[in-house]
Amino acid sequence: MEKLSFKEKAGFSIGELAGSGLWQIMIIFLPIFYTDTFGIPAAVVGTMFLVVRIFDAINDPIIGTIADRTSTKYGKFRPYLVWVSVPFALVTMAMFWGPDFSMNGKIVYAYATYILMSIAYTGAMIPFSALSGVMTSNRIERTSLNSFRFFTAFVASMMVQGLVRPSVSIFGGGNDTVGYRYTMIIFGVICIFAFLVAFFSTKERIKPTSDTPNKLKDDLGDLFKNTPWVIILSVSLLTLIFVSIRSAVQTYYFKYYIGAEDM
Repeated sequence: MEKLSFKEKAGFSIGELAGSGLWQIMIIFLPIFYTDTFGIPAAVVGTMFLVVRIFDAINDPIIGTIADRTSTKYGKFRPYLVWVSVPFALVTMAMFWGPDFSMNGKIVYAYATYILMSIAYTGAMIPFSALSGVMTSNRIERTSLNSFRFFTAFVASMMVQGLVRPSVSIFGGGNDTVGYRYTMIIFGVICIFAFLVAFFSTKERIKPTSDTPNKLKDDLGDLFKNTPWVIILSVSLLTLIFVSIRSAVQTYYFKYYIGAEDM
């Protein structure tokens, strides 16, 4: 029932700068980057987003299962913040690099980097999200810990929406491809820093009560028999769909209707 220090809560929450920051960039700026800067048809982009989301539905439980069965001297989940931080940053940069390929080459490149980003994002954020559950057994402290995290998520969202487009304009000087490259290099460095701060600031205190791992099919069966969990999952999915569509559309709205792309 140990209480967590302000330093540990704040350090943990810094990791959310990378997670929420990238998520906001992907749902707000990635669609318009693909269509207006990289030159991929909108229908191809929409199909790609659907395919990768289906892939995520398979990828997420697999990575979650692997993380849950990880055992190191640093804990189960903390090591992933170090292991995945650099790949996370590199794939972020690659996704917005915009190489001058043929149309087919661009589509293949977009699919490859977006799928790799999906893997890297899941590999970092599922362990990061699970980390709060093993830092303390005090439910009040867990609530406080996640309050810090969601405050940082709000700050990250505001930073992304307010700084990405101006940064692209400044670094690109009229060339959005170059602008996105330099902007994402800076963001990639921030991601590495944020994950390392979260790693060094936190400690896993809750140990597993059994050395015998559960079977994946048993875990999934237990989840889908849990009615409150199914309800929360359904509501979360609907909310996520709404937020993703609204966020992706707003950049096109400001650019083509309002006439001011820098929101």
